[in-house]
Amino acid sequence: MSNFKELSVNKFFLFKKQPKNIKLLTQYHSLILNLVKHKIIQAMKILLDRVDDAFHFEAKNEDGNIVHIDGAPAIGGTGSGARPMQLLIMGLGGCSAMDMILILKKQKQVIVDLQIELDAERYEDRTPAPFKDIHVNFKFKGDLDVKKIKRAVALSMDKYCSVTKILEETATITYSSTVNGELVV
Repeated sequence: MSNFKELSVNKFFLFKKQPKNIKLLTQYHSLILNLVKHKIIQAMKILLDRVDDAFHFEAKNEDGNIVHIDGAPAIGGTGSGARPMQLLIMGLGGCSAMDMILILKKQKQVIVDLQIELDAERYEDRTPAPFKDIHVNFKFKGDLDVKKIKRAVALSMDKYCSVTKILEETATITYSSTVNGELVV
C-alpha cells in the first residue's frame, strides 16, 4: 500500500505541473478514484434537490443527512433553510468544536456543555461579498482545566480546523473562550 501512496503522490504532482495534458488528466481522474476506493482520501458527495420554484433546496450527503438551504426573503426566498453563507459559518463552529472535543477527551476533560457563538461580517462593497471579520466565542461549562481549554481552542483555530483555514483567506478570524462564564486569558 505504501508504494501505491508514493506512486499516487508522484502522479498528482506531475499532473499539477502539466494540467493541460489529456493523458495525465485521465490518469489523475483514475488516481483520485483509486485514492477514494482505498480510503487514502475522503470524498464527499452532496445532492441538492430543488423543493419549490424559488430558492429552497434540500441538500443530502452520502450518509443521507439532510440540510435545508434557502435564500433570504429579500431576494424571494421563504426562510425555509439556512442561507449558503450561514452554512459556512455554521461549518466553522462545528469543525472547531469537533477538534476541541477530540483534544479535550484525550486529556480526560469532561465538558458538561459547549455553546459556540459566531459573529460574521461580510464586505458590503464587493461582489461576491466574502467574509471580512469573524469572531468565535466558545462557552464551556464543567470542571475544566483552563490551560487545557486555552490550548485546545488555539490548536483548533490555529492549526486543525479546515474550515478556519479556508475562511481566513478573506477574513480576519478572532476567537475567545469562557469557562463557566469566566473569560479565559
